[in-house]
Amino acid sequence: MIIGVPKEIKEQEARVALPPSAAYQLIKRGHEVVVEAGAGVGSGFSDAEYATAGARLVPSHEEVFARAELVVKVKEPLPAEYGLLRPGQLLFTYLHLAANRKLTEALITTGATCLAYETVEVNRRLPLLEPMSEIAGRMSVIVGGYFLAKHQGGKGVLLGGVPGVLPGKVVVIGGGTSGVNAARMATGLGADVTILEVDLERMRFLDITMHTAHTLYSSEASLLELLPTVDLLVGAVLVPGAKAPKLISREMLRLMKPGSVLVDIAIDQGGCVETSRPTTHHDPVFTEEGVQHYCVANMPGAYARTATQALTNVTYRYIEALADHGLAEACRRQPGLSHGINVQDGRITIQQVASAFDLPFSPAQLD
Repeated sequence: MIIGVPKEIKEQEARVALPPSAAYQLIKRGHEVVVEAGAGVGSGFSDAEYATAGARLVPSHEEVFARAELVVKVKEPLPAEYGLLRPGQLLFTYLHLAANRKLTEALITTGATCLAYETVEVNRRLPLLEPMSEIAGRMSVIVGGYFLAKHQGGKGVLLGGVPGVLPGKVVVIGGGTSGVNAARMATGLGADVTILEVDLERMRFLDITMHTAHTLYSSEASLLELLPTVDLLVGAVLVPGAKAPKLISREMLRLMKPGSVLVDIAIDQGGCVETSRPTTHHDPVFTEEGVQHYCVANMPGAYARTATQALTNVTYRYIEALADHGLAEACRRQPGLSHGINVQDGRITIQQVASAFDLPFSPAQLD
């Protein structure tokens, strides 16, 4: 199979879908890997390294798509890429369709089969989303602490405090992968951390494993009690494949003190705060109701090399299966991959996305 690796064109996105080592492994298995020149530079991988691995370097974005039977990316296609996809082609990347009707409708018209990393499911886990959630969770405390600085418009609160001064208060909404990693970073800094969660078994796990963090049942009443005292609020809510629920209204946000910081990790899925809207690494924050909002839609892209390596660790086995066996057989050998099929032959094949836009749903066909 011919695997295409285009350069990411999303603003400030430096990750690449395949490093040279992964390209080498696919080429050893008899496949051809076509890489756009410069695709790996942002992650520290030179064109020379891809050439040494045996990849074919091409000068243009269009040529990668034209040659490839399987296109592997990091982020969703942008409008300039919609027309490059074609019927019968496989696309494997992060899609987050439930928050983007325009992209969903565009992919339907291409006729391509589009698989989303974030909906591949194995034993009720999302293995291809987890490493990026880990990075985003850890980042949320780093950037949140930075924007709490007075010269950045924050309250001037140091999350860890100092002897004789109480630490800052961090509230994490959601005890999943990103929430746990945010809480671990915050407790490591010495902050006062509370995790809100609705799954009682998950709360027991958090209580056992995170001795210095508090757990609280997630409800509007709990948030109303906490918001007036919080310094950093991290939104780490995830409903797999679906749009994130809006748990914080504008009215609730007004309870937070001026200069507080919100990091909405769920922004890829539409965000869990009413006032959230996507931002970029170039212009990451905006202020609503006196609260600084950090809503960068590709947070892990800031640490492109680490993120690329972590992503490839989990995606490579599925890319290899698709290349070796094609879609149907790959899904039979790796059943979790079938959950990743979001669009196929002009049809929406994931219920959550169809429901989000009131569009027809049709199960994926693997015969």
